[in-house]
Amino acid sequence: MSSRTNLIKFLLLGFSDVRELQILHFVVFLVIYLAALMGNLLIITAIALDDYLHTPMYFFLMNLSIIDLGSISVTIPKSMANSLINTRLISYLGCVTQVFLFLVFTAAALALLTVMAYNRYVNICQPLHYKRVINRRVCVQMASSAWITSIVYSALHTGNTFRLPFCQSSVISQFFCEISQLLKLACSDSYLSEVGLLAFLVFFGLNCFVFIIVSYVQIFQTVQRIPSEPGQRKAFSTCLPHLTVISLFLCTGIFEYLKPISSLMSNMDLMMFSMLWCLQ
Repeated sequence: MSSRTNLIKFLLLGFSDVRELQILHFVVFLVIYLAALMGNLLIITAIALDDYLHTPMYFFLMNLSIIDLGSISVTIPKSMANSLINTRLISYLGCVTQVFLFLVFTAAALALLTVMAYNRYVNICQPLHYKRVINRRVCVQMASSAWITSIVYSALHTGNTFRLPFCQSSVISQFFCEISQLLKLACSDSYLSEVGLLAFLVFFGLNCFVFIIVSYVQIFQTVQRIPSEPGQRKAFSTCLPHLTVISLFLCTGIFEYLKPISSLMSNMDLMMFSMLWCLQ
C-alpha cells in the first residue's frame, strides 16, 4: 500500500486466536457492556424524570453517564463483533470514527471531572454563595464548554493523524484504533505529530490536574476547620471517590502516553486501555 488512499482497512489486535477464547471474550464483554448500558441508562432516566435530582451534582453525573455510554459504545461492540465473526478488520472510515469519538469522550470525561471539582469546591468552601454561583445557567455553560473543548481537541488530533500517509503496515497493535499506534504505520516522519500530540495532551491534562489539585487543597483546608468529626468524615467521604477516579484516570493516561511510542508493548497497551475504558 503506497498511501492512505489505498489503505482502506486496518487489522486490529485480537484478544486471542483460539476460537473458544474468542467466544468467551464475546460473552464476557457482552455481559459487561449490557450491565454498563443498563446502569447508565437507569441513571440518566432517573435524573431526567425526578425533579428532586435536578441539582448541579446530578446534572454533571448525568453527563458522566452519557460519556460512559459513548466511550464503551465506541470501542467495545466492534471488538466483540470481531471476536464473534473471527475477524480483525476495521475500515478506514471506521478507524477515523473510533479515534475521533474516543478522544471526544476521554477529553470530555477529564474536563467534566475538573468541572465537578470546582462544583465541590464552591459547595464546601463557599456554601452561602453556592446557589448564586452554581445555578442552572452556569451548569449548562460549564458542561457545554467541556463538550465543545473536547470536540475541538479531538478534531485537531484526528485530523493531524489521518493527514499522514500510511504505508508501513495495516496492523494496529491495539483492540481499537488509537493514535499512538497509528503513528507507527505512517510513511513519513511522524516526529512532529508525536510532539504535537504530547504537547496538546500535557497542556490539557496539566491544566485540569492543577485546577483539581488547587480546588481540593482549598476543600481539605475548609474541611479541617469543621468543628465536628462526623462532619469532617462526611465531607471527606464525598470527595474520596471523585479523587480516586481522577487519580487513576490521569495516572493511566500519563503512563500510556508520556513515553516514546516505539517503546510501547502491545500487551501493555491492551491492559492500560482496558483499564482506562473501565474507569470511564
